[in-house]
Amino acid sequence: MSEPLKLELFHVLVHPGCNRVRVWISDHDLVAVVRFRNLHFPEHLEALTAHGASESDVPCLWDGEKLFKGADACIARLKAELDLGRSPS
Repeated sequence: MSEPLKLELFHVLVHPGCNRVRVWISDHDLVAVVRFRNLHFPEHLEALTAHGASESDVPCLWDGEKLFKGADACIARLKAELDLGRSPS
């Protein structure tokens, strides 16, 4: 059995900020490491609420410890994920 994805993107399909983050994830080949949680599904909205946010806060990225709200914060966290494991130049 595979390990669960560490990063979860809570999003709404027709939201421009959410779209920006989804495109960023795709453009940087992170689709395989981010679980997309569309708030159209009640269980995903419930999970977001359990992290202390609401639909009005999207996009939100949960990294297993902290929730990042807004497109800029989500992308900054995703950039940090890309930097993990890279050796200094």
